[in-house]
Amino acid sequence: MLRPSLHHSAQKVEDLTVVSSWSITLVGLIAATCTTGAFVPQVIRVWRLKRAEEISLATFLVLSIGSLVWLTYGLFISSWPVILANGVTFVLVVTILALKAMWDRRSSPIAS
Repeated sequence: MLRPSLHHSAQKVEDLTVVSSWSITLVGLIAATCTTGAFVPQVIRVWRLKRAEEISLATFLVLSIGSLVWLTYGLFISSWPVILANGVTFVLVVTILALKAMWDRRSSPIAS
């Protein structure tokens, strides 16, 4: 009976770990693309309508803080999916907040 060598078994486990690590990163990147990309239509809508009264200031402020904290966490653990997703999300959320501030001020009766 032939027995696989210990080195051969260890190599299989190592190969599986590399594939699993790559697969895990891919899953993270797909999730990041979906969740971050979900903000793009909102930015486009606010830009086209030139108004953002329906945007909740509190929600987007908390979301911007949360994405900044997640970005920091991603930097600490060196996770590219977490870093990319939350870096881009932060930029999109701050863009929505800036557009809201600009257009809410313009439509305010005090600004007239």
